[in-house]
Amino acid sequence: MNLALWLHQTARARPARPAIQTGEVLHATYEDFAAQSCAISRHLAQHYNIKKGDRVALFTRNCAEYLEILYGVLWIGAAIVPINYKLHPREAVWIIENARASIVITESGDVFGGDMSLPCPERGLTAFASLPRDTYQPPASVEMDDIAWLFYTSGTTGRPKGVMITHRNIHAMAGSYTLDVDSVCPDDVSLYAAPMSHGAGLYNFQFVRAGARHLIPPSQGFDPAEIAALGRQFGNLVFFAAPTMIKRLVEYAKSESYDGSGIRTVIYGGGPMYLADINEALRVLGPKFVQIYGQGESPMTITALPRDLVADREHPDAEARRVSVGFAQTCVTLRVVDDAMNDMPSGKTGEIILRGDSVMAGYWDNAEATRKTLQDGWLKTGDMGRLDADGFLTLTDRSKDVIISGGSNIYPREVEEVLLTHPDVFEVSVVGATDAEWGEIVVAFIVFEQGRSCDTAQLDDWCRSQIASFKKPKRYEILEALPKNSYGKVLKTDLRKRL
Repeated sequence: MNLALWLHQTARARPARPAIQTGEVLHATYEDFAAQSCAISRHLAQHYNIKKGDRVALFTRNCAEYLEILYGVLWIGAAIVPINYKLHPREAVWIIENARASIVITESGDVFGGDMSLPCPERGLTAFASLPRDTYQPPASVEMDDIAWLFYTSGTTGRPKGVMITHRNIHAMAGSYTLDVDSVCPDDVSLYAAPMSHGAGLYNFQFVRAGARHLIPPSQGFDPAEIAALGRQFGNLVFFAAPTMIKRLVEYAKSESYDGSGIRTVIYGGGPMYLADINEALRVLGPKFVQIYGQGESPMTITALPRDLVADREHPDAEARRVSVGFAQTCVTLRVVDDAMNDMPSGKTGEIILRGDSVMAGYWDNAEATRKTLQDGWLKTGDMGRLDADGFLTLTDRSKDVIISGGSNIYPREVEEVLLTHPDVFEVSVVGATDAEWGEIVVAFIVFEQGRSCDTAQLDDWCRSQIASFKKPKRYEILEALPKNSYGKVLKTDLRKRL
């Protein structure tokens, strides 16, 4: 079943309902939305020979056209490759090449230049602005296990891996959302303040099915003052936010005496939410918060902590539950196990594994990584945690050394490899440090070549020229030598102790 059928059905049943809006400007009704997506699918098929099973890359900020292009690609039976718009163009090129994308769509159509050659055509959003809508046909038929969304998530090797998310996976995610996370109503306004290339964009499907409104903030990003204004104007705002975004919203609300009017639900995840921060958010904005825990490999669908439990103060374990990530969502079976895949007793830490209809089909063109991560149908998350007697999961550590800063995953080796190419750098090791604002920040321990050195501004410029700016270290520590064991392996535990 093609997910684009949800848009097709809503457009037939509720054609005049407002569908996509940028601020107060209506971009499309549901009839317009479906007709434009169908026209895009026809244009892609006729002019670029896009067919079922092909990949189309989308490298742009949040915009009204994002959803139309997404559904236009699905309409054919092809797969979308959403690329984080914060990535450096060189990083985006690697993803485009690995996915063997047939075309890449950007805002202007001229993002890639100089010595960056693309393996496929690049087109801007205006190429799809005035397409004829004289022919309309329902979406193509696909199998539930066909790829819908090829999401690239970095691994500990520093190279991104393409997570094959199928129509079945998203169907399970949308169903679990309504059972475990929040209700969905036609009067909801789904706000896209977090990147649509990630979880915020995945959450569109259930709102399309319900015929709700999709609202793109004029800033195309997260601005607390703008969100407050949109909440007052539209009401019933529902949106996904990383903990650092919620912290910013709470600070704004306190400074401007804003009580959260117009916001119905804020779903948070993507990084650690500290108890003091969620308590303050509840005090300032009220019981509007729902927590989810997921990975790209099981998108948004591992656990959930519903709003009544986030806000609960009566249960004897209310505070412990609030710092947990909730209990297993309905579409998965969740376990905490030891290295031999034996279940750990209640309260004991082990690796979190799960299986269910939301779990990915595997990694694109990476059989070895798939074998390591999917074992006997179980997804090995690489995250460590413990289950209490009531089934609430608390995360304790991340065995993959991932640094989660402001809701974005940053992988140390990727940063290390860039810094090691600097002519003055001899050795480097990157770890995460706890930070009240960002959750974690990137810290680089540097050993310079003998007799050489440079300042941190030069290191910043070096990183910025090769990777996304948000990945560069926020702090540098200069050492005479890195701590190592007898085998020459850097002891990152020792470095973390220094912090």
